Amino acid sequence: MGPEFDRAVLAILASVPPGRVTTYGTLAELAGYPRHARHVGRLLGHLPDWAVVPWQRVVGSGGRIARPGTPGADYQRLLLDAEGIEVTGNGRVDLRRYGWPDDRFR
Repeated sequence: MGPEFDRAVLAILASVPPGRVTTYGTLAELAGYPRHARHVGRLLGHLPDWAVVPWQRVVGSGGRIARPGTPGADYQRLLLDAEGIEVTGNGRVDLRRYGWPDDRFR
């Protein structure tokens, strides 16, 4: 999309607190780009290895982590577990419990 989009999304992502998650769509909307969830996914999927943003705190709209069963999902699960976020056996996070911001998921 462009550098303005990237900066806005990454700034909001940086504010997601440890122990909480948000969705691609929520992140896009909070950054000022409603209905651009796929662009958020594309941005996060192409982050360089040295990028220091909590990408693991972003899940799908139903709480699903990145493509369950893949190395990326295993790594995301490990990072979320280290933050105290429970990921179910089917690769989902309870958004009512861990979703951020609170008013989006309660």
